[in-house]
Amino acid sequence: MTNAAELDKPQVGDLSGCMPAKPQAEHEWLHQLVGEWTYEAECLMGPDQPPMKSSGTQSFSSFGGLWLVGDGAGAMPDGSPATTRITLGYDPQKERYVGSFIGSMMSNQWVYTGTRNAAGTTLTLDTEGPDFTQPGKTAAYQDILEIKSPDHHILSSRSKGENGEWVQFMTAHYRRVK
Repeated sequence: MTNAAELDKPQVGDLSGCMPAKPQAEHEWLHQLVGEWTYEAECLMGPDQPPMKSSGTQSFSSFGGLWLVGDGAGAMPDGSPATTRITLGYDPQKERYVGSFIGSMMSNQWVYTGTRNAAGTTLTLDTEGPDFTQPGKTAAYQDILEIKSPDHHILSSRSKGENGEWVQFMTAHYRRVK
């Protein structure tokens, strides 16, 4: 199996970076999210603490037919505003979905790489970021986007524990605004 660094290297005679890219089926799959959404989320804040509930909006647009850009708005637990931006695309050379996530409440950028399940309903995005339980360290995370219907998708987030098992800490239900 080829590692990510090798996939990033240009191949001899490969001029694809100089030619206009054409959307593929993987790009079309992402574009089913284009539109306006509302969400309701629940996030586990730690042992012996009640889950935090939040709600907000998400607007997804197409960027050149190859990228999906999503801008979100909601509130932090203290009531202060929070805005987010997600980008998602598909890199045919890497045969992976790629993207990023940033938020007005954080100083780190989450960089994604991922794949869809065989049924084509779930996109699992792997990333790395600050370890919420051990300051100064990083941890592995996954954001999982599951399409339930054209008007409903679920985003869940989980982290990999010290024992190697995934622990889900956030679930958000998105519903299309009609």
